[in-house]
Amino acid sequence: MSEYKIDTKCVQAGGWKPKSGEPRVMPIYQTTTYKYDTSADMAKLFDLEPGYMYTRLANPTNDMVAQKITELEGGVAGVLTSSGQAANFFSLINILGAGDHFVSSATIYGGTFNLFNVTMRKIGIDVTFIDPNCTEEEMNKAFKPNTKAVFGETIANPSLDVLDIEKFAKVAHAHGVPLIVDNTFPTPINCRPFEFGADIVTHSTTKYMEGHASTIGGAVIDSGNFDWEQNDKFPGLTEPDESYHGAVYTKDFGKAGYITKIVAQLLRDYGSTPSPQNSFYLNLGLETLALRMERHCSNAQKVAEYLESNENVAWVNYPGLAGNKYHELAKKYMPNGTCGVISFGVKGGRENAEKFMNSLKLAAIVTHVADARTCVLHPASSTHRQLSDKELEECGVSADLIRFSVGIENPDDIICDIEQALIKSQS
Repeated sequence: MSEYKIDTKCVQAGGWKPKSGEPRVMPIYQTTTYKYDTSADMAKLFDLEPGYMYTRLANPTNDMVAQKITELEGGVAGVLTSSGQAANFFSLINILGAGDHFVSSATIYGGTFNLFNVTMRKIGIDVTFIDPNCTEEEMNKAFKPNTKAVFGETIANPSLDVLDIEKFAKVAHAHGVPLIVDNTFPTPINCRPFEFGADIVTHSTTKYMEGHASTIGGAVIDSGNFDWEQNDKFPGLTEPDESYHGAVYTKDFGKAGYITKIVAQLLRDYGSTPSPQNSFYLNLGLETLALRMERHCSNAQKVAEYLESNENVAWVNYPGLAGNKYHELAKKYMPNGTCGVISFGVKGGRENAEKFMNSLKLAAIVTHVADARTCVLHPASSTHRQLSDKELEECGVSADLIRFSVGIENPDDIICDIEQALIKSQS
């Protein structure tokens, strides 16, 4: 499918290629297990030969959708997980263990920050958070002899910082480690991090990819470009895995080694496997992803411009605005648009922010973002509630920040809803 444009790939890419008389729509392989004629046939699967033994490890429906996302990102291999949180965890734990360290942008989703800062520290993995706007010299100071990876979000949730992918990749590669990028907000429709040096891409497919707030899921995609054998930092990939008869992932599976290890070890042991039914719904969402992202971005641009001109709004942050500090980076990495999420503050601070949210009629207050319906959230009291004031500041989340996820409704209706709520917020 490499000769086709990305919006065509949204519809046509993936592993399902129906033959004459077969279903046009990708089937749901709703099964836990798979039948074989002989014990020898089954035994081959435990030597990691291609095939299916148990859906916790792999399922045809899941694999076909993973292949579509891999093609959209321009990678060599990919795997679906049960959530975006699992995808981010797997992307790191696949190459890190107790005693290891990684570097992460501080402006990331609150749940991911908590995963890195609390849960992963409990299992002996250390992290240093850095300001994504730091210089290369400042970034270099965060590295240690045991540093194994660098992590960032293409567009940070909810601060909307735009990651300078090339800068992060340059520094990561100078230290012999991969750059892992969460590309959830722009999706591959608006940004393809591999083209700028990123090595691994993750997604919360729960967001724009599925697009309708009906299923949770995640994905990990490998570019195939990182040389895992360039140093001795990644023994899990370059040395024998005794749980699979001494298989060496980089030698036995080549560019697919990193993803094969996630499937063979992490899905086997952690069990964070998506339901085939959920993957089917995800595929339906992917088919309209290009259309929806165009509408999300055009709507968000109109809403951001309205907010910028409204006297009841204290500040607006949206990379599509000409005066935004990330506008030039956004044009470089996302020339066709960024995402549908805007952050802003209502005059009067936190109290008036709550008044504004409670007065909305079209936009719903939900613990979600980036689907077809317009929704709103106050991160400091919800998604980032577990963080201290200092950690909130490091994440770029002020107490008055409102995360507004612009849907695909008529933009005039969205703006009218905002307008009446802003008036009520000041009363």
